[in-house]
Amino acid sequence: MKKTIIIIVLVGMLSYALFDLFLSDDESVNQSNTEKEDYTIQSDSEDSEVEADVGLDIGSEAPDFEVETLKGETVKLSDYRGEKIMLNFWGTWCPPCRAEMPDMQKFYEEHDVTILAMNLFDTESSMQDVEDFVEDFGLTFPVLIDEGEVATDYQVIPVPTSYMIDSNGIIQYKRLGVMNYDMMVQELEKMN
Repeated sequence: MKKTIIIIVLVGMLSYALFDLFLSDDESVNQSNTEKEDYTIQSDSEDSEVEADVGLDIGSEAPDFEVETLKGETVKLSDYRGEKIMLNFWGTWCPPCRAEMPDMQKFYEEHDVTILAMNLFDTESSMQDVEDFVEDFGLTFPVLIDEGEVATDYQVIPVPTSYMIDSNGIIQYKRLGVMNYDMMVQELEKMN
């Protein structure tokens, strides 16, 4: 009985992810463009940093965090200021995350972008699962380990969830669900 319920849930999640990926791309792009037009960012001069409230909305400054990488280094989001960032929340157990990873790796290799892949470690069975996943997919971008605090701060509910953050630390795009390579490139090209 439990296996049947788990299979039904997984099939449902995969079906939703595929629906979201293929049928709602245009809607999310149009929504993103509309949201981008609705905000203004004030700065004192061209050389000064952009000033924006910290938050999760498009046009807000992305909340800073400090976590360890899979390699044991401590990093902060603010360490990457000046770079275009894709912040992606994922888990090894998540079929849509598995589908998205090859596109993320290709995106990382072919474009000037920093990918911060935030593993939701509090949902994992072991660190070995995460290490095996990274090795199996040949991931070369930074894999960050979140014990749940960052996912809570970023209000991550569906997985994967991605934020595109510009070089000033401002959220330019937010995606709840899978992104494919073309979507990643399209959103990167819109950022400064």
